[in-house]
Amino acid sequence: MGDKPIWEQIGSSFIQHYYQLFDNDRTQLGAIYIDASCLTWEGQQFQGKTAIVEKLSSLPIQKIQHSITAQDHQPTPDSCIISMAVGQLKVDEDPIMGFHQMFLLKNINDAWVCTNDMFRLALHNFG
Repeated sequence: MGDKPIWEQIGSSFIQHYYQLFDNDRTQLGAIYIDASCLTWEGQQFQGKTAIVEKLSSLPIQKIQHSITAQDHQPTPDSCIISMAVGQLKVDEDPIMGFHQMFLLKNINDAWVCTNDMFRLALHNFG
């Protein structure tokens, strides 16, 4: 990992941490958001740590497992990091579904937090 640019190292570590928390205890995700954070979940908008954690904790999911198949990271001109995860998720007994998620990470007081988060299932309606 040492030969990767720092933004890729930070982004990869964040992705691993995020999905570990999401799969095991979504209530702990509040640690990565701030009061100014925004989440767009399947087109629904939520702002603030409390609203985001309430949304993610209230999803009708008993068991979930994410599998990341690709991730990309870029530095931004204002010293943030944009991270995109593509993968599959398995919820309860439902079929495996694809998803895309994008995060904007910002370093505040020597901690990387998520200021923006956008999630979509990769569902296609060709009908």
